[in-house]
Amino acid sequence: MGCATSACAVGESKNKRSIIQESVVFVLQLRVPVQTDLQRQLKGVASKTTIDRLACLRNQIQLVAEDSGGSAISELRAPLEEYLSLLTGLIKKKDDGMEGCVEFKWKPLGDGGSAELCFTNLWMEMLTVIHMMAALAMAEANSLMIPKNRSGSGHGVRVVSSGCKRDAVDLLLQASGYLEFCTREILPRIAPDIKSKLPDDMQESVLQTLSIQALGQGTEIQLGLAVNSKKATLSVKRRLACEQVIYFSQAYQCLSGCAIVSHGCAKKLLLFIFWKFLEAKAAAYYYHGLVTEKGSEPACHASAVCCFLAASEILGESKKACLSFCLSPPVTRAPPMWGVMKHLSQKIPEIAFKKSQMYGYLLKEEEKVMQSLPELPNFQLSLIPEEFELPEMEAGSFARKPDPFAY
Repeated sequence: MGCATSACAVGESKNKRSIIQESVVFVLQLRVPVQTDLQRQLKGVASKTTIDRLACLRNQIQLVAEDSGGSAISELRAPLEEYLSLLTGLIKKKDDGMEGCVEFKWKPLGDGGSAELCFTNLWMEMLTVIHMMAALAMAEANSLMIPKNRSGSGHGVRVVSSGCKRDAVDLLLQASGYLEFCTREILPRIAPDIKSKLPDDMQESVLQTLSIQALGQGTEIQLGLAVNSKKATLSVKRRLACEQVIYFSQAYQCLSGCAIVSHGCAKKLLLFIFWKFLEAKAAAYYYHGLVTEKGSEPACHASAVCCFLAASEILGESKKACLSFCLSPPVTRAPPMWGVMKHLSQKIPEIAFKKSQMYGYLLKEEEKVMQSLPELPNFQLSLIPEEFELPEMEAGSFARKPDPFAY
């Protein structure tokens, strides 16, 4: 599990997926439906047309995903949405004895060693479908953030258009909305004994964490856009960096206390969030230092130097955290520096050295400043999950059960 898809694999056949994947956005491993005898199990509950369509859509999703390695995102989105619409209808009919009569099976894509999911709970099927929709949205956001023209990428040259970055933000908000819907509307309807058997990446704490960290990554991309914009003020950049710190701090706290973080998807996700938290904190202290040093008092300059030195130290720790994330199974590649960190990876050490040389004498005079780091401003968060609602069920899709006393 963990980061399972990147632009390295987009458009390539599945036999090339052994390449170590590049991760800009955290991407979950996809699951695909396994064929099952719906005709026998749904006979008398739904119309033959509906049963045929359900089976056809499950087969289509499986074949497209396996053939493309999960990269044919646009070809998967439409059948998933139609399948979800039909599934909504099944759930609304469960008063007629639907619950438990259908066995749904899913398997991890490209990983024969992982366990197959098998359940008869309709809400579990809906959870699995929407989880796949969220994973695809995150995978598409990841692919948008990796240049299609990779010439020169080995030297750290990355050119991603502003349009791609904005589209990636929209996709992350969409994924966050899917995941938030799962925790708010679906998990409360699943019995505790079933929830306890969910895979790690479907546990409530992981879904909540993924939803929050998607907002943090959206803010990270927005900060990168602000850095390249002449219209963005220093205050705007500081605000975005501080918001990013809050998102990743919330995501880390949501997951860090759970037992499942010792292995698998949850462990890799926690390492990813810690890496991104440190990068965000380094950026926040850097921009807070730039704002603070505009003051005329000596204490302002001393406080700014503390911010710059802290940013430089945290930046070094973030590089170690990045390595820990990449080496955690499944092994992934961190992208070359991009966005705000491409700018700050050189800027922070330079400014920290320069300002400490200029105002180092103030640090001795302002002993109170040196006792603790300045607090970062606390801003109201800007990004929220995109609202998601279940599609309308198709009218006339489901047959009534025959009345045994009607003849």
